[in-house]
Amino acid sequence: MKIAIVGQQDFGKAVLEAFLARKDEVAGVFCAPEKPGARPDALKVAAQEKGVPVFQFQSLKSPEAGEAMKKLGADIGIMAFVLQFAPQDFVKIPKHGTIQYHPSLLPLYRGPSSINWPIIRGDRKTGLTIFRPTDGLDEGPVVLQKETEIGPDDTLGTVYFDRLFPMGVKAMLEAADLVVANKHKEVVQDESRATYEGWCRKAEAKISWASHVDFVYNLVRGCNPAPGAWTTCEGKELQVFDARKHPVRTFGAVKGKIGEVVEVTEKSFQVTAQGGRIEVLRAKLGDGKKVAAGELLAAGSIKPGALLGG
Repeated sequence: MKIAIVGQQDFGKAVLEAFLARKDEVAGVFCAPEKPGARPDALKVAAQEKGVPVFQFQSLKSPEAGEAMKKLGADIGIMAFVLQFAPQDFVKIPKHGTIQYHPSLLPLYRGPSSINWPIIRGDRKTGLTIFRPTDGLDEGPVVLQKETEIGPDDTLGTVYFDRLFPMGVKAMLEAADLVVANKHKEVVQDESRATYEGWCRKAEAKISWASHVDFVYNLVRGCNPAPGAWTTCEGKELQVFDARKHPVRTFGAVKGKIGEVVEVTEKSFQVTAQGGRIEVLRAKLGDGKKVAAGELLAAGSIKPGALLGG
């Protein structure tokens, strides 16, 4: 088939390479312009290396973007990790329209941080959706869905890179084949079940040690590796990445004050929360690098009795 890819970064690159690997024709690639000083987009670089025409428009609503898409004569448009708004008069240009990837089980978790939030909320499953883009955010009819479990110790990194990323690439190929062959079904999303979640950024990633240990642990997992759950230590920002949860099961077993570093070893330190402790294994203090917790302890940056988040 002859396709046009709209996307960016590593996921867009992987989708491009997957279509090319099975000898589909990629007529052109649309990706957002890089910000000043930013590294070249991975999808852009890959397309240029393979001789695929690249288009970078400030807006896909521009007449120039539409004309570029028309000239490609694509059978189908493939939207792979797109942050630019794509209007209907753009996505409907290819012969069989356009399909889009979203890393959640729509209509749940519409929005830009749809992998973080299910983990933060303690959900036990998530997935991906291939759907028809409309002018509403992640609201179009569903073409294909795939589920995956969220394990009790999964992080944003493991859920995305180990599962939703490779599953998503394969699902885009599968959905494109179904649509071009007119063998697909389009299921309208149930608006009564719909949820929208905004960005998970620094403000949302702040740790409240007064929360239950389950909530704290889920926040750490859902923000690892980005944006990084954080607290403060003696006035410096402390980002917590790899961690373990230690719930207590008997009355009076929680030791120390809320947010207190109550136990240290050569490799980790434990912080008190409601109902248990969080054992920190990897962290980043201030302007330093992300390091094993043992390095912070050896340097004297973290000490027993320290109160975090104060």
